[in-house]
Parts: sequence; C-alpha cells; structure tokens
Amino acid sequence: MEVLFILIGVSLIMAGGFLFLFFRAMKGGQFDDNYTPSVRILFDQKIKTKEKQLPSTKSK
Repeated sequence: MEVLFILIGVSLIMAGGFLFLFFRAMKGGQFDDNYTPSVRILFDQKIKTKEKQLPSTKSK
C-alpha cells in the first residue's frame, strides 16, 4: 500500500514538472510561428481531377 502512495506522489511531482516546463516554453515564445502563415498562400494545393474513362470497346 505504501508503494501506491509513493507512486502517486512521484507521478504528481512529474506532472507538475511537465506543467511547469510547458508554461515556461509558452512564456518563452517557443510555440510562436510568425513565418509559416505569411508563406502558406504560396504553397500549391494539388487539385484532384477525375480522369475521364475511355468507353470500353467490345468486339462482336
């Protein structure tokens, strides 16, 4: 039973550490992307066209 309490405590400490690192990265601007939106319009989008099917020729 004591092992369960230790594991819960360790997992809460780890979760708090990850949460701290996440907020630190957000504050530091790590997830800001100022370049991609300006060039997104330049990326070509492939237009899907349906290929015309040739009529099948049946020999009689």
